Amino acid sequence: MNKELMGALDELERDKNISKETLLDAIEQSLIQAYKNHFGKADNVHVTINRETGDFSVFADRKVVEFVEDPAEEISLVEAQKQNTNAEVGDILKVPVHSDKFGRIATQNAKNIILQKIREEERKVLYDQYHGNEKEVVTGIVQRVVGHNVSVNLGKADAVLAENEQVKGETFQPTERIKVYILEVKDTPKGPRILVSRTHPGLVKRLFESEVAEVKDGTVEIKSIAREAGSRTKLAVWSNDPDVDPVGACVGVNGARVSAIVNELRGEKIDIINWDENPAILIENALSPAKVIAVMADPDEKTALVVVPDYQLSLAIGKEGQNARLAARLTGFKIDIKSETQARESGDFYDYDEDDDEYYEDEEYEESSEGEEASQDSEEAAAGEESKETGDAVENEDEE
Repeated sequence: MNKELMGALDELERDKNISKETLLDAIEQSLIQAYKNHFGKADNVHVTINRETGDFSVFADRKVVEFVEDPAEEISLVEAQKQNTNAEVGDILKVPVHSDKFGRIATQNAKNIILQKIREEERKVLYDQYHGNEKEVVTGIVQRVVGHNVSVNLGKADAVLAENEQVKGETFQPTERIKVYILEVKDTPKGPRILVSRTHPGLVKRLFESEVAEVKDGTVEIKSIAREAGSRTKLAVWSNDPDVDPVGACVGVNGARVSAIVNELRGEKIDIINWDENPAILIENALSPAKVIAVMADPDEKTALVVVPDYQLSLAIGKEGQNARLAARLTGFKIDIKSETQARESGDFYDYDEDDDEYYEDEEYEESSEGEEASQDSEEAAAGEESKETGDAVENEDEE
């Protein structure tokens, strides 16, 4: 029987990842509980189990007395001396208790305690396993659609893909394999409740980490992500190695890397841009593919005015404002986009020097103009003085 017990414990440990030591502790507690159910108390009971063979012993500390009043805690002198001839009244004797003498109900309760402990440990192991995978991407198999939610099997537990975490327009078929992002794992009496998502920006980040070696090893960092699931994602990347192009690394040869991610996201468009510490450059990059004439950013207020060519205004804003909206989320700036004509009419944009390809605000332009005018006045004054001196010299010669 003990060999069968140890074999069963080994199987539980292997299949359900439940520690054998934990199960042995549960058996000890069940034996103590069975003793208590049989005798009414168990404060003086000790259980020992051999971890190698599975042999166990139950002992009760009992006081040696002349006349027994409480069999659970006392033993008569006659009975005590059968075990120990030197026993005397008042001694505490360890008396072996045979578990086969426990009643049927006590035994059944002990069995229930062991089964309950197994279930608790199984839930705990599952919770720890999936809780450790929070914020990670896992592959699951679609089980069934329950109302508007989808049940996804992750191997040892089922997860819930709620309606608000599903990409609009995506449909799933039973047995279909999909990648999901683990949002949260809750511990419940019925086991871990796992909530997953297909819309979270973290899904895109984890997919890049799995697909792009430079992202996984930290050479390329994903600084910011803005996503409208099912439509478009903007990704700002930065390289810690000057010899590594972060955008090129993420795109891959002939776009192989980014294409694999796009396919997993079922055609969602992905814009990958270079991150820059300069907010103006970052905003310009974020509005790609639109071309930008000028960016006036206020880092303190987190606002920016962007001027684009007239023909690029609709591209910069995007369909239903999507491009501008994603750029604002990506950079953290509130972005106001104006065409060159609008900016000039509103007085936000003033002059363009085609030779230097630079834009100047009004004050700088006026200062420059005033400087040029002052310089011209000085030159004219100097020329006048020179003419006057020449005229005086000629008059003096005539007088002579």
